[in-house]
Amino acid sequence: MSTTSEEAKPSAFAEPEFREQLRELPPSAKLVAKVLESDAPLSQSQLVDQSLLPDRTVRYALNRLEESDLVDSRYSFTDARKQVYYLTD
Repeated sequence: MSTTSEEAKPSAFAEPEFREQLRELPPSAKLVAKVLESDAPLSQSQLVDQSLLPDRTVRYALNRLEESDLVDSRYSFTDARKQVYYLTD
């Protein structure tokens, strides 16, 4: 029996509204969202490494996700010159 007090956070992908908005976006945006689901927050360069997509494609995907209010960003705590991205709740 596990004694962890940390509860698993429900996935944004489980929300019907999130899935419906994501359905209208290009495949690159879907892939970036899936990568962020499993390992957020990530910088753009980390998303490029993990998704294996070109930098321009990741930038385009992030712009589309932000326009749809599916992804948000903040400045990185470790490097204030960079922004990190995460799925919105």
